[in-house]
Amino acid sequence: MIVGVGIDVVDVARFLATLERTPRLRERLFTPAERDLPPASLAARFAAKEAIAKALGAPGGMSWQDATVHRVTGGAPVVDLTGSVAAVADRLGITSWHLSISHDAGIASAVAVAER
Repeated sequence: MIVGVGIDVVDVARFLATLERTPRLRERLFTPAERDLPPASLAARFAAKEAIAKALGAPGGMSWQDATVHRVTGGAPVVDLTGSVAAVADRLGITSWHLSISHDAGIASAVAVAER
């Protein structure tokens, strides 16, 4: 059963300009495993985290650090949830995630489907 669906789109250049203006923002938004990715991949990870939050109903109090998106060679990205985000997912009974991320022509996008 689908519990929630989220989608987000990010302008890569605008997102990178924001990261450059606010040096500590990269550390707030991304886990150590994500921080050194190429710019378009960072924007796509941000879109994925936004899509995940929307699929959860966008409750307040969740930490960006509590969701990591991992690349899997030859497969769909994998979502690793901890802390505040995992608590919301557990409360909703979510047992699996379907995530698609993409970046092309200066745009990064993501769709997340939460399932129980």
